[in-house]
Amino acid sequence: MPHALFVRHKAQPGCRAQVQQVWEKHVKPRAAANPQHLAYYFCHDAADADVICVFQLYTDEQAMTDFLSGDWYPAYLAEVAALSAAPAQVLPAHPVWIKDASTPS
Repeated sequence: MPHALFVRHKAQPGCRAQVQQVWEKHVKPRAAANPQHLAYYFCHDAADADVICVFQLYTDEQAMTDFLSGDWYPAYLAEVAALSAAPAQVLPAHPVWIKDASTPS
């Protein structure tokens, strides 16, 4: 069963671009190369210039666990924490219905 994560990062004022740079260094190349990521959306919040919203869709919960337990992940968390105004909000979810190019109307 697919497994989803919604993540909200609140950067220190004016540090959203720096958080994005840390994400681009650690996460983006690994997510792009990870066949267990069915979708990954990295978004700037339209209402708050210091917020990043992320949506991730994995093939299953184990794929998420495996990805987040990579040996690179603690370094990413430490770099992001230094630029964050608060801990990230992480909301796991079980998709009930997904629309994509292969979903019939």
